[in-house]
Amino acid sequence: MVSAVSTLAPVATARVGSKTPLAYSWSPALEKEMAPLYARVKHVITPMEWPHYAPLIKSINALKAQRNAVILAHNYMTPEIFHCVSDFRGDSLQLAKEAARTDAKVIVQAGVHFMAETSKLLSPDKTVLIPDMRAGCSLASSITPEDVRMLREAYPGVPIVTYVNTSAAVKAECDITCTSANAVKVVESLGAPRVLCIPDQYLAKWVQSQTKVEVIAWKGACEVHERFTGEELNAMREAEPGLKIIAHPECPPDVIAAADFTGSTSGMIKWVKDKHPRKVMLVTECSMASNVAVEAPDVEFIRPCNLCPHMKRISLENIYDSLVHMQYEVTVDPDVAERARRAVERMVNLTN
Repeated sequence: MVSAVSTLAPVATARVGSKTPLAYSWSPALEKEMAPLYARVKHVITPMEWPHYAPLIKSINALKAQRNAVILAHNYMTPEIFHCVSDFRGDSLQLAKEAARTDAKVIVQAGVHFMAETSKLLSPDKTVLIPDMRAGCSLASSITPEDVRMLREAYPGVPIVTYVNTSAAVKAECDITCTSANAVKVVESLGAPRVLCIPDQYLAKWVQSQTKVEVIAWKGACEVHERFTGEELNAMREAEPGLKIIAHPECPPDVIAAADFTGSTSGMIKWVKDKHPRKVMLVTECSMASNVAVEAPDVEFIRPCNLCPHMKRISLENIYDSLVHMQYEVTVDPDVAERARRAVERMVNLTN
């Protein structure tokens, strides 16, 4: 934790485990300045954490102005990132659209590597940074470009829809991308009787339940969502009378069958705001419940805690370091980028 000191910037405070000094330090003046922001997030960030976070938040927001930078934060980011330093927040689709629209020169992706690649595809002239290059994705690593080419041979003439949770190289081999929010719309837009929907097998099964198009799946899975079970959900209902359960379509079929609603991260947020349940459980990465709780403070969130180890590599500390040192830049081979961009833009144009 940052030590309390009696002066504000330009005196800097070095953080534990980092050699990069902060532009601001904790003080009564900073505490007063940041009080309105803390009031918004105080029920998800403890008073013990805030003296550490506040100088980082102030320093990051100052650096963004200097660098002409924006931070795109996925719904699975922790609250101090999601609500305190991000400029744009949302699911993969929303972040992809914001990356294409922003006038900023620098994009910092508070998310995982495939998201940063997607931002680069849609903003090729901008500098795209990811705070930790190790922030990967089990779905993205479950399929390769060679696998997609093999599928082309095995299913000639069948269009291939790829989830955005894939590498740019995989997107380049596909016809169009999708997110969990628009997967059914994308599949039906192709006007084909059969469609390959890769790489998440559970998303593909959920899409099949929503459309008459024959959906052919690949056996990838999200390491967070595949750990939930319908048995766990039923046990939670017994323990928590009146509980409403909403699940992400990356969950296995028995989980979806046990849920009251299934939808993308944006769909889950809308459901909570529209239905305003007294008590709810979001069956997804557990930081999302904390982020939605800020928007719905009178809803009780029961939080099954399956953390994404990749998302959790992103922190305020390495976001700050990324902006200070302009690290780590994400690039995409121009030939791959051109083909992958077509697949992403087809999706974005369809959903605009």
